[in-house]
Amino acid sequence: MTTFEELLHRNLLDVFNERDEALRRPVLSELYAPDARFADHDGVAVGPDAINEKIRELHARTPGFAFVPGRFYEVQDLATVEWSYGPAGAEPVVHGTDVALIRDGRISALYVYLR
Repeated sequence: MTTFEELLHRNLLDVFNERDEALRRPVLSELYAPDARFADHDGVAVGPDAINEKIRELHARTPGFAFVPGRFYEVQDLATVEWSYGPAGAEPVVHGTDVALIRDGRISALYVYLR
């Protein structure tokens, strides 16, 4: 069984960092519930197709950027991971926290806070 920490790290590294959609899309479908809700400062996306589109738009705006996971916390069915994002090998330009609701081993909702 995948731990919540593994799930959120895979989400950052294998979904949000993955620029090859052919590699990203199967992992996104594995980690997210079919009706998963993703919410950030730009709005809400529901379902893997809509979430994938948000990732595609992010990559178009930030070529060469990468996520680096930070501290992780969990309680019951809620997990958080802090992260930084910026050009690979350089100082990050943004920091944030993902707050995920986990149901049946998959992300059912993910809320993103920027700091």
